[in-house]
Amino acid sequence: MNSIIDLRSDTVSKPGEGMRRAMASAEVGDDVFGDDPTVNLLEERAAALVGKEAAMFVPSGTMANLIAVMTHTRAGDEILLGDQCHIFNYEVAGAARLAGVQSHALKNTEDGALDLADVEAAIREPNIHAPRNPLLCLENTHNRCGGAALEVSTMDGLAELAHRHGMQVHLDGARLFNAAAALEVPAARLARECDTVSFCLSKGLGCPVGSLVCGPADFIREARRNRKMLGGGMRQVGILAAAGLYAFEHNIARLADDHANARLLAAGLAELGVFEPNVPQTNIVVANVRRGSLEQWIGAFREQGVLAVPFGRGRMRMVTHLNITREDIEEALRRVRRAVEAVAV
Repeated sequence: MNSIIDLRSDTVSKPGEGMRRAMASAEVGDDVFGDDPTVNLLEERAAALVGKEAAMFVPSGTMANLIAVMTHTRAGDEILLGDQCHIFNYEVAGAARLAGVQSHALKNTEDGALDLADVEAAIREPNIHAPRNPLLCLENTHNRCGGAALEVSTMDGLAELAHRHGMQVHLDGARLFNAAAALEVPAARLARECDTVSFCLSKGLGCPVGSLVCGPADFIREARRNRKMLGGGMRQVGILAAAGLYAFEHNIARLADDHANARLLAAGLAELGVFEPNVPQTNIVVANVRRGSLEQWIGAFREQGVLAVPFGRGRMRMVTHLNITREDIEEALRRVRRAVEAVAV
């Protein structure tokens, strides 16, 4: 049982002994020169998992998305994305500052999708007064929409519309394997109609560092130039890549356990009458606070040894991960009940 039950994010998970052994024994080279064998193997397997021709290791999901945007666009373009998406909300406007593109944010539906009519209406006709729209960005699972997993039909429909208008599609698949587990659909099928896809190793897959950008071989070749420009060209990265290879073998199949734990957590919170949680599809629980203040509850949870994070006005987020067991969730709910009794709002 954990003395501190850390539900702030799945990024707080720590590598176990098996992953640490794999990292310690990794064969390495110089990845910028392309001769780190462990990185090369990771990239090959990553591309195959999402059905793309090639892949590139990067330090973070934020860098992965920025590189994708930079490689798909040129300065002065406009990208279409959701108003709740990670690129728009949590990446420090890097697309504007570093890629030089304008973001046109469309309203996300509750399940994290975009309305087809809204996307079509936002696509600009060619005109010397208007920016080009070369790129549509999607997110699956959708963080701010409670870890919602977008269905194959939703992904295909949005991609078809974009392609019909000559646009490319980038999928921020930071938690793509969570979506695949929830929908019981291969990750490659979810990403099939997207031109490029990125996914994180450091979230549900439990690695300490890293993300992959995947797409056509010529796209990845150009993406490597942008990675170098952003300072993401690292050297003996095989130590980190080995963690990813271990995760592919051991940590994808167990993601359904995290989803079951999230459902247990949400159900327990709902019983207290103070919080209004979502019914999670994957590993993210978002709970609206019905009584009292958000800051009060975050502090009360912390005093009981349960860590959560604010997630917008009057709501908090809790995320299950591989270091959280069913027993931890049951204990977390006992502690939350004590917090509710102590606050007594």
